Amino acid sequence: MLRKLAALPSGRVGKWVVIALWAVVLVPALMLAGKLGEAEENDNSAWLPANAEATAVVERAQKLMPTDSVPAIVIYERSGGVTDADLAKAGADVQAFQDIDNVVGPAQGPVRSQDGKAIQTVIQVHKDKTGWEGLGKVVDAMAEVGEKDADGLNFYVTGPAGYGADSIKAFGGGDSALTTITALVVVAILLLTYRSPVLPLLPLITVGVALTVAQALIYLLAKDAGLVVNKQTSFILVVLIFGAATDYALLLISRYREELARHEDRHEAMAEALYRAGPAIVASAATVAISLMLLMLAVLNSTKGMGPACAIGVLVGLLAMVTLMPALLVACGRWIFWPSKPVHGAVAEEKETIWTRIGNAISGRPRLVWVGTVAVLGLMSLGALGLDANGLSNKDQFTNKPQMAVGEEIRTEHFPAGSGDPVYVVAKAEAADEVRTALAGVAGVSSVADPVVKGGEAVLLAQLADEPSSEGAMRTVERARDAVHGVDGANAQVGGSTAIMVDTQNAAARDSKVIIPIVLLAVLLILGVLLRAVVAPLLLMGTVLLSFGAALGVSSLVFEHIFGLAGAESSFPLLAFVFLVALGIDYNIFLVTRVREDALRLGTRRAALTGLSSTGGVITSAGVVLAGTFAAMASLPLVFAVELGFAVAFGVLLDTLVVRSVLVTALTLDVGRWMWWPSKLFRRSDGLGQPETEESGKVPAYSGS
Repeated sequence: MLRKLAALPSGRVGKWVVIALWAVVLVPALMLAGKLGEAEENDNSAWLPANAEATAVVERAQKLMPTDSVPAIVIYERSGGVTDADLAKAGADVQAFQDIDNVVGPAQGPVRSQDGKAIQTVIQVHKDKTGWEGLGKVVDAMAEVGEKDADGLNFYVTGPAGYGADSIKAFGGGDSALTTITALVVVAILLLTYRSPVLPLLPLITVGVALTVAQALIYLLAKDAGLVVNKQTSFILVVLIFGAATDYALLLISRYREELARHEDRHEAMAEALYRAGPAIVASAATVAISLMLLMLAVLNSTKGMGPACAIGVLVGLLAMVTLMPALLVACGRWIFWPSKPVHGAVAEEKETIWTRIGNAISGRPRLVWVGTVAVLGLMSLGALGLDANGLSNKDQFTNKPQMAVGEEIRTEHFPAGSGDPVYVVAKAEAADEVRTALAGVAGVSSVADPVVKGGEAVLLAQLADEPSSEGAMRTVERARDAVHGVDGANAQVGGSTAIMVDTQNAAARDSKVIIPIVLLAVLLILGVLLRAVVAPLLLMGTVLLSFGAALGVSSLVFEHIFGLAGAESSFPLLAFVFLVALGIDYNIFLVTRVREDALRLGTRRAALTGLSSTGGVITSAGVVLAGTFAAMASLPLVFAVELGFAVAFGVLLDTLVVRSVLVTALTLDVGRWMWWPSKLFRRSDGLGQPETEESGKVPAYSGS
């Protein structure tokens, strides 16, 4: 059955049917994929679970006052001191702001700072369906007003609206720039790998089709099935499909090229290549997809939505690479490999490659090698103890300094840090005074306004002493919750933008504790089924966990001491874990499935060397491609993108060059046939008609693939 399925996309008629089917699917997908941005939910409050306290406050408070708006804090600054004319301009600007679409409610200010060097106005902006894009248009319109006839008066828009506007600018208004950079990285690596000017076009075309179809499917789910998608999901989807799908293409092309030397008919060669390489590719994609789907167990909606969206991307990429890619390769014929076309009957030269030399070097003292490697990786992991993943303030989320960050610094220099973005407290009306007293006594709360009472409910607005997105402000919110929760019968709850950050941080911490163990168990079970063994899956999981720890440790040190970043988002450890474990186990699957295949003929220890030699080049190329695509995320001026991109890229290279080639090979040589316990393969001799030395595990040298 597997052979029949493998022959379908590579058949003489089947290849044209497959290409036609993908062409038919691509037509509507092209129209839908471009609408994905319309379905994105980039408001932080939309990411929270329904039972979060900040979410409940929004629902309760909207009965008393508008809660569907965010503050745009307008700052005017003149180093020599603002003049009466400047104050008059700020007042005139308020009237002009009211004419901008989505500006709602009365303005607060303009107010001159006590030192006379700045002016502040707070404008409320309605959060319409366009999300960040809508905020960006409003802020741009406000900037046009504020900068007109400024006469040297500096103008900035900060606060939540300013942050949203600068965030959408950081994304460049879409994923086109990131897609272009990622595609160029893939093409460059494929050109170096194959030294063919034509062959890289086929994986690129296939990836492009897969990305378009995946984006269309995700748009439909976001529009009609309640899937929460945001900009983070969109740009991760791009690099994941490019990286993972290209990896599958590399493995398939490598095996196809081998089979072209054995089969005169290219259709038969592709059928055999799919039959041999298909199980490892499918197992790899299944591992990644299942790991991502487990993110649906998250309570943080942004993480919960990212899981199925990225899983869809991986599965569509897999489907394209085992159907469309084979069909295109067979349709093009052997010339696609020009200028080095594989010739039927050609015998590969047996030459010593770098992977042969590495294998032979390890085979001399495998136990010493793996113990030493584990020690080094363990030492690298210690850096993870210093990782600060407690969230970032708004201004620290950018690698550059956008206008909102400059405005924020000026605002906190001349005005109370928490002004303009208050904490909302909702309570029963009869307990309003008692709640106000408790709230006013909280350290870090600078003032509390009189309650607004309606229909048995009361809303109180409290100003924080610290900048609303800072660590100090979040700790104040926690103290405020403890204080108002202690008022008997008040049913008091604390919300607002700072409370949203607190709930986001708490939800992310919960998700890490719940999801990480489940992902580990799922991956372990997949490996057990694939390898039909117990020992090998346990050892492979151990190497991947050690690799993750080392990658996280080095990344933590780089973030702090080289990049000079303030910390990491609270969701960073979980996402880094899922991507590194799921993608890192891929290379172990590719290697160990080949070792298992060869072990049936050669014995485990000899197969460890042949497997390393035959897969070394293609797995390294695959790792470089995946690392390159994630490294492309650094093109976005966002700390989250830079950190996740670096951590995954470094971790993938570590997996490819050290864990897979050195650690796994050394363990296999040392453990030998016990790798496959308790399967039948465990009972086969490790040797190939030659005794092996149990002390060293040394085997006859192997050269060539």
